[in-house]
Parts: sequence; C-alpha cells; structure tokens
Amino acid sequence: MRLLAVTLYDTTLRDGSQRAGIAYTSQDKLRIAHRLAGLGIPYIEGGWPGSNPKDGEFFRLLRERPLQGAKAVAFGSTCRAGNAPESDATLGALVEAGTAVVAIFGKSWDYHVTRGLGTTLEENLRMIRESVAYLKRQGREVVYDAEHLFDGFRRNPDYALATLRAAAEGGADWIVLCDTNGGTLPETAADIVRRVAAELPGARLGIHAHDDSGLGVAVTLAAVAAGATMVQGTINGYGERCGNANLCAIIPNLELKVGIRCLPEGRLTELTAVSRFVSEVANLPPWDAQPFVGHNAFAHKAGVHVSALLKDPVMYEHVPPETVGNARRVLVSDLGGRSNLLATFGDQLTPAEAAELIQRVKERESRGFQYEGAEASVALLTYKGQPPFEVLGVKLMVTGGADGPAESEAAVKLRVGDQVVHTAAEGSGPVHALDRALRKALTEVYPSVARMELRDYKVRVLEGSQGTGAVVRVLIESGDGEARWSTVGASTNILEASWQALTDSFAYFLLFREGIRTPEAAMQG
Repeated sequence: MRLLAVTLYDTTLRDGSQRAGIAYTSQDKLRIAHRLAGLGIPYIEGGWPGSNPKDGEFFRLLRERPLQGAKAVAFGSTCRAGNAPESDATLGALVEAGTAVVAIFGKSWDYHVTRGLGTTLEENLRMIRESVAYLKRQGREVVYDAEHLFDGFRRNPDYALATLRAAAEGGADWIVLCDTNGGTLPETAADIVRRVAAELPGARLGIHAHDDSGLGVAVTLAAVAAGATMVQGTINGYGERCGNANLCAIIPNLELKVGIRCLPEGRLTELTAVSRFVSEVANLPPWDAQPFVGHNAFAHKAGVHVSALLKDPVMYEHVPPETVGNARRVLVSDLGGRSNLLATFGDQLTPAEAAELIQRVKERESRGFQYEGAEASVALLTYKGQPPFEVLGVKLMVTGGADGPAESEAAVKLRVGDQVVHTAAEGSGPVHALDRALRKALTEVYPSVARMELRDYKVRVLEGSQGTGAVVRVLIESGDGEARWSTVGASTNILEASWQALTDSFAYFLLFREGIRTPEAAMQG
C-alpha cells in the first residue's frame, strides 16, 4: 500500500548540536524550535534534560513559550543497568522536563551491550522494556530509538529483534531504527526495515540515519519505501561526525518526487529560508552547494546550459527552484557565453552588445577578476550612461606600526557633476580609511550613501609562487539594510584592487539601488 504521508521528527537541536563548531544558547534553540514549528514539523527534539544546564533552561523557556502546532520532545536513555526506572536520574529528568513526548535510546547491538554497557543481554532487555513502560505510566508518548540497530541486526538479528520486541512490550508509540554509525547501504537498510515490519506487525517504525558514507538521505528514502513512517533528521544535515540525514533534501525528494506529503500545504516554499535561518543562528556559513536550498543549487554558469535554460528550464533543472523557495541564478564568467548576460540583462543589451561584453569579461577574468560572485560589478559593466562620480586622485598615508599601532589616513578627490569634492578621513586600516574618505566625499552630494555599509571583505592571492608580485583578488560585500551586493577588484597591488571593488560598490548603490543617474537629480531629491 502506497504511503500518503510520513511524520517528520527534527533533531537539529539535539543530534545536530553535536556537530563540531556548533554551540547553541538556550535562546538560540528556542528561536530555531519556533521556526521549525512554523515550517510544519510535528516533532521537535530539544535536547537531553539533566545532561547540561543549557538544555534544562531550554525546556523551562519552552514552558513559557510553548510551540504552536508541534510537539517538543525531551531526549534521554533507558535506565542504567541494575536501576529501577522509578529511581533512575535520567528518566526522572525526562519526566520533569514536562514535554508530552519523550525519546529514549537503548542498545540493539549485542556487542555494545556486553562491551559498552558491561551488562548482560537479558538485563538490557529489561532496561528497555521497563523504561518504556515507566514513561508510558507517566502519560508520555514514547519514541524508542534503537541505537545501532542496523549494525546489530547484521551481526545478531535475533537479539536485535528481541530489543525491539522489548520496546513494543513496554508500549512504545514509535520504534525508530537507527543507523548510528552511518555505514549501511540503502538496499540493506530497506531489507532490514521490511524484515522488522514483518516481525512486528502493527508497530509504527521510524528511520534515523547518519551520513558517514554520504548515504544518509538515500538510506532514509529507502527505509520509507520499505515501510518506515517516521523520518528523523536535521536541517542542513548538521550532526555528529559527518552529520545526520538532511531534512532539506529528504523533504523535497519525498514531496516532489515520491509524492509523499511531509509538510502542510504550501510550506515547502519556506524550506530555503528555514535552512538559511538555522545556519545563521548556528553561526555557520551556508553550504552553497547544498541540494535544493543551497545558493548554488540552481546557479548556471556554462554558456551551453544557459542557452538551453532560456528555452526551457527543465533541460537543466530537476525541479523548479521556487517550489522550495529558492531562486535561479545565471552566473557571468569566462565559461559563459552571451546567453549568460542576456538571461539577466536582456532588457539592457542587444545580442551583439552581449557578445562583445562577454569577451571583455573573459579578458578581465584572465587578469584575475572573477565575476560569478560579483553581480554588482557585472551590472556596472552593462551600464552605458555617465558614472555618478569620477575619481581625480587618491592619497593614502600609513604611519607608525614599529612601536605602536599603525594609523591610516586617506585623501580622496572626486568630480561629482560639475563639483570637485576633496575630503580626508582616518581609519583603523588602509581599506577602512579609503572607505571612510570615499563615503565622506560622496555623502556631500548623495546623502543616501549614509545608509550603505561594508559587510564583508575577502582577499585571495591567486598565485602564491609569485610572492609579493602576485595578483590579488578582492571581493567586497556591501548592503543597505534591504539588499546585499558584491563587487570585485584585481591587481598586483592589494590597495588598488580594494579601491576598484570599493568604487564599484558605491557606484552600484547609486545607480542600481537608488536609481540616481546624475548629481543634479540627487540634489533635487
């Protein structure tokens, strides 16, 4: 019988937080939890109460600001060997967390029982059965995570099944099969899920996969095809070691390709925004090449691809980007053709102009420029009018630095319309001084420049073997509170490359963000 829907279970806040480099605060976790609930994920695992003060604080905050339309889940383990559930500290902390749903894990691999826990196989079955039953008596919905199920099943299937039966006998509402080491192949996972389903008729099965073999998503999809109805995973695939199965790939694959509903109607278009929100709160750079939701997931660079794309996007896109809230991007580079420019600037360029301009791009990229990440500099190349300002001279002086901090001062002389503006400014470094002097000069004629700010500054040495004579590429990202844009400069002189990118950034803001074509128009405005 074909599944119509699966139940999503997010563990970004618990398993995902075990990724190296992630350190959520309790407030971070609260923000993410509410965002996931807004996406429509029904189960959100928040952490392990009692294991650290931060998770305890999170569950306290959650009682003050409960989730809307989602169930918070507290996570822990079965009782310890030799302990009664009623006196076990871990189970007590789960109950005190106050969530309607709890998840506990137990051992399914006999080697882990005897070697890891140091107890008997029979005692492990008791721990599972009695822990689940105790939590059910407390009125909780219980999700049982069968840790190392697939490894254990391959080595001792009879005992692995016995652990699952113990959870079922205790009254577990869900039995989740965990590929904890992330080493199972999809076809093996599907076979084991089918065998478990046959041995436990009526049990609601779930899948929890890790990505150590790069197969977390594939294992999850195979398990669903074999009968698993709960899918556990994390946003962006965050997790221990190589990460967990990535919900940002699982959800659209199930909805768009398998026809299995995961989210409420209309919520799939929010997936890209949620992915980027979580990476921002986690203080991790977004994974640009991430399937479906990455910045480059629908970015097209090769000229042949773009030419076909203009005829019909289906030729080079497996799904429409807007279905997951993403957007198509056509990149301009030395690998592109005139189609790349026409796709973005077709209303401003003729085919002949585009052909001429792409050759200019290729020539400049051979000298160190790179335009695929500098869309604002590309836009300026297409501009045919008068520039909003002309640089007449720049002076830069750096003093000190031997026995104290260096001081930088820049002087800038510009022609803006029929005016000549000459200003100077100090900065914490040469580029900062140049930015402040240019901003100061332009603000006299273009007051809106005050809204613009430099967001990021990147330098790359293109050929290290050339030493101090190497070409340096500078990428600058700027913003005005509503949009961001990037510009590029390249030179053997890092300050010259920086100045190129800086002046491009201010020119783009004035011409394309503000629409100011002349200084007179700015003054009238």
